[in-house]
Order: sequence, then structure tokens, then C-alpha cells
Amino acid sequence: MLKENFKKMLLNSIIISAIFLSDRISKIYILKKAELESGVDIYLTPYLNLYLIWNKGIAFGLLSFNENLIYQSISLIILIICIVIFVMIIKSNGLKKYSLILVLGGALGNFFDRIYYSAVPDFIDFHIGSFHWFIFNVADMFITIGVICLILDELFNYKKNNEIQ
Repeated sequence: MLKENFKKMLLNSIIISAIFLSDRISKIYILKKAELESGVDIYLTPYLNLYLIWNKGIAFGLLSFNENLIYQSISLIILIICIVIFVMIIKSNGLKKYSLILVLGGALGNFFDRIYYSAVPDFIDFHIGSFHWFIFNVADMFITIGVICLILDELFNYKKNNEIQ
């Protein structure tokens, strides 16, 4: 039993680390490019650009404030949420567990940036014509996919639980 739990925790840690590292590598690449070229504004396709901005808010630039106390408070709340998600991962299984792992891996990537840079570098600019979605990063993608999977898991479990009654 102990060996089985260790294997599960090791696998979870590897997945979280892979998410964190993929986010870090993408951000380091963009930041080095910005340093060499005095900014990043790269046209990739008619729907996708790389454009570096610094985000002091949470995912997709929401809750951005210049006030230091508010920034630190949001950072503390994010840390508490990461701890809660970690506990939930331990108690979960199946799709819910892996969805939470995606959210935690992405959240840790952005939390690292909040501590190290005092802001999160966002650089993926998805747009259709002149309509630009929020600029985001790889960590935000993992968080979003994880949250969508959590919602789907809840919907399917809700339907399954109601069919039983």
C-alpha cells in the first residue's frame, strides 16, 4: 500500500513538474527574445501572435492592481489555493485528480513568476480579426484545461448520480 501511494505521488509530481517546466521554458524563451530584441511582437498566423506583456493580476490579466498590498494579498490567496488543490489531489482520483494536477502545475508556474518577477509574463495573443482575446501563457492554458475538465467531470458525475436515484 505504501509503495503504491509512493508511485502515485511520484507520477503526480512528475506531471506537475513537467507542466511547471514547460511553462518556465516558454517564458524564459520569450524573455530572452525580448531582452535581445527590446521586446516581443511576433506575427505567427492570422490568428496568433506572440506579444509580451507583464500581468500583475491573475489568469488573463484579471484583478490587475498597482497597489503593492493588494498584489501581496492576491499572491497569498493564490498560495493558499495551491495548498488546498494539493490536498484535493491527494483525496481525489480519476479525471478529477488529473484535472486538479493540471490546475496546480499551471498555478505553480504563475506563482513562481509572481514571486520572482513580481508579475507574470503573458505572451500568447490569440485573435480573430481585430478581436483580441486576453493575452495568456502556457500556465494559463493548463489551468484553463484543468478547470474545463473539472466542470465536465462535475456535470457527468451529477448526471450519473441523478440517474441512480
